[in-house]
Amino acid sequence: MKKTSWKKYAFEFLSIFIAVISAFALSNWNDNRNSRLSEEKILREINNGISIDIQDFDGNMGGHQLSLRANAVFRDLINNKTVTQDSIQLFYIALFRDYTPIINRSGYESLKASGMKTIKNDSLRFKIIALYDYYYNLIEKVEDGIDEMKTFPNYFSLINDRLHAHMIFDQRGNFLRFDLPMNLTEQTKKELLSYLWRLEINRRFKLSRYETVKQAIQNVKKSIEEELD
Repeated sequence: MKKTSWKKYAFEFLSIFIAVISAFALSNWNDNRNSRLSEEKILREINNGISIDIQDFDGNMGGHQLSLRANAVFRDLINNKTVTQDSIQLFYIALFRDYTPIINRSGYESLKASGMKTIKNDSLRFKIIALYDYYYNLIEKVEDGIDEMKTFPNYFSLINDRLHAHMIFDQRGNFLRFDLPMNLTEQTKKELLSYLWRLEINRRFKLSRYETVKQAIQNVKKSIEEELD
């Protein structure tokens, strides 16, 4: 009876032990699976967000390129060179246009809410943090955070005050063209050219920063897609 009882209890203990270990293993597997699914969901959300950011940045870069063309047109106009005025209204608007980046941060906010350690790949995690906390802040500072880099508030009045006397409007007040030649004084001409020079320098600096940030975005995007694969 003692032998039979010992075998009975040993079997029951072994059964309970196996059940507990199995339950623990199943729970651990399920947690890992949920963690991986959460990681994949966040990575896809970030990847979709930065794809939209690339489109937004490309649009801003195209805007700055248009503004540089406007800058060249007005440099010729001020120097009394022949200028086709078919698109002069567009160029006059583009000359002073500021381009604000619209950054999609929803994926990054989801990552912070779930914990940075959700992304197991240390290298990828650091790249994502650097993108949002450094590179995106860099482009936002250049476009909106540094007063001397702002175009409209710094240069519109200075330039418009010297050019409006030569602007021709229709009966409804719509701007049509400039009355050429403007025959500006040498002092006024140099003043306007100095403003255009500074505008060009600022825009080329912004474009260089966009290129830097785009490279960082593409690097992160490639790493995310490799991780998802």
